Amino acid sequence: MSAAPSKLNKPILEILSRRWPARLSYYFAALLLLGAMPLSGCASLIVGAAATAGVAAVQERSVGNAVDDITIRTELNQLFFEDSVELLQSVSFNVIEGRVLLKGSVKTQKERIHALDLVWQASGVREVINEIQVTNQGGIVNYARDTWISTQLTAEIMFDIDINAVNYNLETINGTIYVVGIARDQAELDKVIDHARRIRNVKQVVSHVILMDDPRRAAGP
Repeated sequence: MSAAPSKLNKPILEILSRRWPARLSYYFAALLLLGAMPLSGCASLIVGAAATAGVAAVQERSVGNAVDDITIRTELNQLFFEDSVELLQSVSFNVIEGRVLLKGSVKTQKERIHALDLVWQASGVREVINEIQVTNQGGIVNYARDTWISTQLTAEIMFDIDINAVNYNLETINGTIYVVGIARDQAELDKVIDHARRIRNVKQVVSHVILMDDPRRAAGP
């Protein structure tokens, strides 16, 4: 027999939902995604679609755009996997409304250009921003430092009530933070950048965030 819920739980949840409604919806969507993983076939697709809709509902992009972006990411993973697993492990990409931010580090300029060519092969890609670094830097120490920087920034913007954190994707590579997403306004974007610049060991902050009313969002492919 399950225990009765604490009387404190309900008021706390009500306060949190009023203060951070977008975050609670985002976490719920994430739980749906995790719940979909053990499933197969139609059940997995249905739950996955529900999770996508839940995340998109609190983002500044439509459910249709969110689904299109997932389709592009899936095709990109397939293209890179079939071409070179090593290259796939060296780069990563964020997709926001058909705009792809390509980042990571490779050893040669030839690899950097080749990665760009692969991205343009995916259907639905409208713009590619190539931020891949050509460098021999790497190793566990750099990776751990970059991961810690990203973790700190994620926490900072998630608990800033003036920022809708689900609108932003970020990654740190060799001390450079790359931020992509859709800001509600310039003030929100400025706060994100300010949080990033305050973190120790950050060398540079590169923003490819566009504002919600940016005319590029309405442009077709």
